[in-house]
Amino acid sequence: MTKPEVLLLENIHPVATDVFERNGVLVHTRPGSLGEDDLIEALQGKTMVGIRSNTKVTERVLDACPDLTAIGAFCIGTNQIDLAAAAARGVAAFNAPYSNTRSVVELVIGEIIALARRLTEKTGKMHDGVWDKSAMGSHEVRGRTLGIVGYGNIGTQLSNLAESMGLRVIFFDTADRLAHGNARRVGTLEELLAEADVVSLHVDGRPGNAGLFGAAQFAAMKPRSLFINASRGMVVDDVALREHILSGHIAGAALDVFPVEPKAQGDEFESALRGLPNVILTPHVGGSTQEAQEEIGYFVSGKLSRYLRGGSTELSVNLPEVAAPALAAGSRISLLHHNIPGVLASVNQMLAEQDANVTAQYLSTRGEQGYVVTDVATALTDDALTGLRSADSTIWLRTHHA
Repeated sequence: MTKPEVLLLENIHPVATDVFERNGVLVHTRPGSLGEDDLIEALQGKTMVGIRSNTKVTERVLDACPDLTAIGAFCIGTNQIDLAAAAARGVAAFNAPYSNTRSVVELVIGEIIALARRLTEKTGKMHDGVWDKSAMGSHEVRGRTLGIVGYGNIGTQLSNLAESMGLRVIFFDTADRLAHGNARRVGTLEELLAEADVVSLHVDGRPGNAGLFGAAQFAAMKPRSLFINASRGMVVDDVALREHILSGHIAGAALDVFPVEPKAQGDEFESALRGLPNVILTPHVGGSTQEAQEEIGYFVSGKLSRYLRGGSTELSVNLPEVAAPALAAGSRISLLHHNIPGVLASVNQMLAEQDANVTAQYLSTRGEQGYVVTDVATALTDDALTGLRSADSTIWLRTHHA
């Protein structure tokens, strides 16, 4: 039997290769990202692909790669994948929504302290041979107010660590979020900006967040406050930020993400924020610690392997979620179908006609699709499955064996 194959791009942690190989998958790796044409060529015959943020899986890629069954985003975001097109073609997508949370939070905590103490300027002068021992403009963070915009996984953990350091925490989120510790929800973004000494963005990449933070928002911040963006580059107007730093209204800023980022290691980085005092610029490394990358590699490769071997779509970002356990005995039928009445009945009718003993069954729907996973005590014949495979409601049907 031919082994399924996966292509891993953008220096995904080697632990992913170990997980795949233990699950009988042939692994191909490439260090960088690929453009659309090169990606199409590289994916011919591949069952799965693993990417990070710089490789885009478009509708054209999906159409040109009929063997592709699953996409792993070895990162938090999935904006680089056309999720709707993948779902329509029955291609599952998985990501790592929690694995690098701690790494991002630790970077932000470090940046808050570095900006408050103006450490980038101090170390710059020291490297230039200038001894500038002064407390001018240098502050403790204890007792300051941190305003968190976006109170999800990262925002809440940042809230906990910041509070333990003596910062007061307020937050704004359009969704209902439970406040951690002594953090306090505010009703509007404007209220947060008027009160916070440090503003840290942790929103997602949905289109509605594009341009969320511009000239009006910077003007509404407290004078001499600090600004941090470790969420998405398209959220912030960098030119407006530059103007408010040069005017002195914003005392310092740290950015890890940018509207336009270089595609490859060593490419030139261009930004209106280069060369400004008390501005920390990092190359999208919020989650780039060895610990986070190892956890992401383990997590996503595990989800892909369980999907391949047993049909589990747990935490899929685009297909109906079925958290089917590992198959211990017998056989399994996985059926992705259009969400119309009668599909489950037709599955069970076929099983009854075969005198198949059903040991477990799981069903979930998502939008226009449904997904049913059925475990039976014995293997079914190909003839028994032909009717389901050819049904108008079927997107795909796969079988698995213990």
